[in-house]
Amino acid sequence: MKHNVLSNLVLGMIISINLTAQTVDRPNIVLILADDMGFSDLGSYGGTIIETPNLDKLADDGIRFSQFYNMARCCPTRASLLTGLYPHQTGVGFMEAKTHGEEAPGYLGHLNTKCVTLAEVIGESGYLTSHSGKWHVGARHGVNPWNRGFMRSLSSIKPAFYYAESEHAKTLHYNGKPISPFSDELPKNWYATDLYAEFGLRFIDEALNKDKPFFLYLAFNAPHFPLQAPKETIKKYKGKFSEGWDELRKDVYNKQIKSGLINEKWELSEKHPDVPDWNNLSSEHTKRMEHIQEIYAACVERMDKAVGTVVNGLKERGVLKNTIIVFLSDNGACAEQGPYGRYDGIEKSGTVDSNIFQGQSWATFSNTPFRRYKHFTTEGGISTPCIISWPDGISAKRNGFIEHSYGTIMDIMPTFIEIAKASYPNEYKGHSILPMEGESLLPIFKGKKIKRDAPICWEHEGNRAVRNGQWKIVSFNHEPWQLFNIKKDRTETFDLSRKHPIVFNKLKKEWENWAKRCNVKPWPGKKNSAGQSKSIEKKYQIR
Repeated sequence: MKHNVLSNLVLGMIISINLTAQTVDRPNIVLILADDMGFSDLGSYGGTIIETPNLDKLADDGIRFSQFYNMARCCPTRASLLTGLYPHQTGVGFMEAKTHGEEAPGYLGHLNTKCVTLAEVIGESGYLTSHSGKWHVGARHGVNPWNRGFMRSLSSIKPAFYYAESEHAKTLHYNGKPISPFSDELPKNWYATDLYAEFGLRFIDEALNKDKPFFLYLAFNAPHFPLQAPKETIKKYKGKFSEGWDELRKDVYNKQIKSGLINEKWELSEKHPDVPDWNNLSSEHTKRMEHIQEIYAACVERMDKAVGTVVNGLKERGVLKNTIIVFLSDNGACAEQGPYGRYDGIEKSGTVDSNIFQGQSWATFSNTPFRRYKHFTTEGGISTPCIISWPDGISAKRNGFIEHSYGTIMDIMPTFIEIAKASYPNEYKGHSILPMEGESLLPIFKGKKIKRDAPICWEHEGNRAVRNGQWKIVSFNHEPWQLFNIKKDRTETFDLSRKHPIVFNKLKKEWENWAKRCNVKPWPGKKNSAGQSKSIEKKYQIR
C-alpha cells in the first residue's frame, strides 16, 4: 500500500516536472511582416544602399531562404500566413474590400469559418497571443484580430497610414475598442512603425508578467504607399540613388551572386519596356525619381530600426534565446502608378499630407534580379525575403546559412504549431476545418530537407503559377502559360513549354485540379476573371 502511494507520488512528481519542462521549453514566437517591400531591399538580400543592420544581424544569427514564396498581394498573403491554407480556401482570394456571395466562396473578402488562425490554435495551448499593426483580412466585414484568436491587439480597419493626423488613423482599435490616435494611452507624436513595435513589447511584457509564452504578430504597414517618413531619415539618403536604377540594379545583382544568394548562371531579367533608361531622363526627372526612392529607403530603414527595438527588447528581458523570430514581406515591390510613380513635390514629401508611390522603375530595382512586381505570379511578385532566427532552436553552426530549398508562407502555421506543441483541430466552434496545406520547416532548422510532395499554386487577378520541384509554369492575366526551369533559370528568361510538353501539360493539369479543389473557381461576379484581370495594368497604371 505504502509502495503504491509512494510510486504514485513519484509518478505525479515526474509528470509535473515534465509538464513544467514542456512549458519552459516551448519557445516564444515573433512573426514580423513587411508591406510591399521588394526581394532585394535588405542588405542580406543584396541591397547596397538602404541601411538594414538589425534585419541583417538576424540573418547572420540565423538562416535566410533564397526561395520563399508569398501570395503576390497583401490580403491573400495575410490570409495564408495566418491559416496555413491557400487564400481562396479562407475566402480571401482577392482583397478584403471586395466581397462576393456564396456563389464564389473563394472571394468573400474575409476569413471564413473553414479555417483557424495561428492565434486561435496557439492561444488554446497556453500562449498569450497578440497582434500589432496591419490586419487586412476582413475588418471591413467584422472579422478582426480580437474575434479571430488574438487576446491583445492594436490594429486599424484602414491600414495605410504613418501619422496620427491621417484620416485612416481614426480607425485604430486597441484590444477591440476604438481608440483616438491622440489618446493618452498612445505616445505623443507617434510614427506608426515605431508605435506598432512599442505595443508589441507591451503585449510581450504582459505575457511575461503572467508567466506565459507569447506569440506576437507584428505587421508593419511600411514601406506601403503613401510613402511617409521623418525628414531626418529621408535626408540621410540624399544623392545615394543618383546613379539610377540601371547601374544600381547591376550592383545588387553582382552582390547577390557573390554572397551565394543567387546562381551566377541566372541572367539579370530585362526591364519592362516601359521602364526608361536612367541616362535618357532629364535632370528634372532624375531629381524627382531620386527623391521618391530616398523616401522609400527611409521607410524601410525606420522599419528595420523598429525591428531592432523589438529584438533589443527581447534581449533586455532575457527571452531572446528562446524566441523564434520570422521576418517576411507580403509581396514583391509595388509598381502601381507606373514607371514614374507618384510624387507630390519637395514641400510635402514624406509628410502626412503626401501621397507618394515608389512606382514601376524603382520597383524593378527593389525586385532584383527578378521580373514583374506585386499582383503578378512571376518571381518578382511572389518572392519574399525570409529570415528565421532562434538561438535555442537553430544550431549556431547554421548562423548566416542560406537555405536554397523552397518554402511558402503556408509553412509558417505548421512550423509554429509544432514548436508550440499545439494541436490543429478538425473542428472549431462547431465548424469543420480544412487541413493545412503547408509543411513544417523544423527539419531545415536541423540541416535536413523537407519532403514536399504537392506542388505550390497561385492565382491572383487572373495571374497564375505552379511550382513543382525545379519546374514552374506562369501566366499573365490568363494569357498562354510559359514553362521555366527555376533551378537553371529563376529569372524566368527562357520559355521551355515547347521543349518539354509532357512537363508543361502535367503542371497545367495540376493547376486546374488545384483551382477546382481550393475555390479558385468559380470566378467571382458575372464577368469572368479573365475579363476583369485584363484591366489590372491599366487600373494600377502599371504599363
